[in-house]
Amino acid sequence: MQRNSRARRSPHRRYQPQLSAGHENTGASFGDFAPSPITTLAPSFVQALPSLEGQPTAYSHGARGELLYQFSAALVRAGIGTPEIWADCGGIAVNFVKLAIMNRIGAGNGDLLARNIEYYLQVSDVAAPDELLEFGKLAVSISCGGCGYLKIGLAIESLESEAEGLGAAFYWTLIQSLYRVMRIYDYGDAEQYEERLKEYGEADDGESSGQYEFPEVERALPECIRKTLKGHPDHWRLNNRRMLIRHCNGRHKEWIEHVLTIAKLARTASNAQDPSEYGSYYDEPPLPSLLVVFEDHDAISACFDEESQYMLEGSSEPALCAVFSPTDQEEFLKAMRAVERFVRVNLELCELIEKIQGDKGDEGRGRDRSDAPLRAA
Repeated sequence: MQRNSRARRSPHRRYQPQLSAGHENTGASFGDFAPSPITTLAPSFVQALPSLEGQPTAYSHGARGELLYQFSAALVRAGIGTPEIWADCGGIAVNFVKLAIMNRIGAGNGDLLARNIEYYLQVSDVAAPDELLEFGKLAVSISCGGCGYLKIGLAIESLESEAEGLGAAFYWTLIQSLYRVMRIYDYGDAEQYEERLKEYGEADDGESSGQYEFPEVERALPECIRKTLKGHPDHWRLNNRRMLIRHCNGRHKEWIEHVLTIAKLARTASNAQDPSEYGSYYDEPPLPSLLVVFEDHDAISACFDEESQYMLEGSSEPALCAVFSPTDQEEFLKAMRAVERFVRVNLELCELIEKIQGDKGDEGRGRDRSDAPLRAA
């Protein structure tokens, strides 16, 4: 049925007398049809089903979600977050926080870190698995998923050729400074592993007691490093730094500058959470951020390969954890300084790794660690 147009006239229209003034037509006109409200019941061959187009298809809710918005506001006030970053994140607070921090680090610096060490940034209201923080607190944590790799033997040899004791001063200043900031795996860890093996061998009176192989870690050390193990004089750390400063304009200027910068950053207050406050909730200490060896496949590397097979069996502490209230400006700034210090130390370390590898023509990738659970980059 079609709607008839009012302008259409019937071919059999009869004459209708005109009403004079004062007369009112009380009947319907048979010549003209008024517009009809009648339409078809449904469009042809179309099912009239509701459409979800343009409607939200998912909904998520997070407890204490207001903390993330408070954190976002604090980042904006500090000049770390911007409206452009918020727009890029689609207004999702957790993405904004992570992107704002990564943007502060810088894209180039982020690539430098990614090439050498595998880190993960997390923002949460827990300091440990299933352990909520005090109400109104957040934690910014950085965890390591794959440690870096530094083969330092050739560098120490080159430094010793410039001045006796310079290589040892370089090594110990770097190692002791990194101890203050992150967990690393070096000669000391390998030596402890060797001692445990010897204890197991002595305690095993069975047939397998003679099947233990000990790595002989000390033999992997350069001679200049072995000499320093016999005892350290007073103020030996200060003496090492002074020796590096005396040679900071020599052939290895760039190496020494990186190590001195790391040492300076390491001596500043970290403002991070004390691991003793949350370490009891984890099974293991932080995963190593760096493996330091003297040669490929040396005893230290072998010990690491053995121990790394068990490092991922339990939960590990983060490499860094800073707890703060996003509404407390002082706490917020301390937490950001802790993150900045950690990142700056790692950036200096990564630049040193690539500089040593480049100067010595060694990419440090020759080892096959595809079978190792905790891969050394």
